Amino acid sequence: MLKVRNLTKIYDDGTVALRNISFNVEDGEFLAIIGLSGSGKSTLLRCINRLIDVTEGSITWDDVELTDLKGDGLRKIRRQIGMVFQQFNLINRSSVLTNVLSGRLGYTSIWSSLSVRTFSKEDHRKAMQALDRLEITDQAHKRADELSGGQQQRVGVARALMQDPKMILADEPVASLDPVLAHSILGHIERLNQEDGITILCSLHYLDLVQQYSTRVIGLRDGEIVYQGSRADIQAMTDSQFREIYGEDAARVGNLTGEVSNPDKDSR
Repeated sequence: MLKVRNLTKIYDDGTVALRNISFNVEDGEFLAIIGLSGSGKSTLLRCINRLIDVTEGSITWDDVELTDLKGDGLRKIRRQIGMVFQQFNLINRSSVLTNVLSGRLGYTSIWSSLSVRTFSKEDHRKAMQALDRLEITDQAHKRADELSGGQQQRVGVARALMQDPKMILADEPVASLDPVLAHSILGHIERLNQEDGITILCSLHYLDLVQQYSTRVIGLRDGEIVYQGSRADIQAMTDSQFREIYGEDAARVGNLTGEVSNPDKDSR
């Protein structure tokens, strides 16, 4: 279980990105995190993975306090937490296979990975299996920048899968994709959740995607949790609950089947 307690993040410029938030995530859940730009979605995910340090509060996972970890301890725990990014974060000039193999760097010595960049036969077999699960084995030897956006995000998911993760944090993974591709990517992530039991925390904007794929939802506004509910709860969301998350001026589109106004444009 992931436990977040009284988490606060204040950036160096004084921006309060998260304000004293607390929630639990059970093993095997698919938790969607919703909210507008600046609500704290990306900051929350980056705090959990310790890409940024928290200001106050506690994050524990399987009774390990993540905020205290440093060095080898932090490196080992990150092996178990995959990350999928909105902008893919691939090495464009490298092959798809090399990008996927980079997901194993947490299991290799730093010297080996930086010098000869060698991976075992088992790692190569594992990478091809990951590509097969994401249905892009035919792209293995292409450069990453030769792929479409949807294909690049599949590479990002395959790279995360290479870590043998117990949890995947997906930060707006479909924000730059059209609706058809968005469903394709989230379908793959859902299968990892259902078939492998991987816990998923995924920030999203499209409420129809939240309805279809999440098992539970939290809503952030101005760095605070203003909504928690199940998939059924968000399907039955009232206008007042919607405005509590998205503001008085936000418009519901197509009975929760479209994108809300003011799409998230910053990384916080």
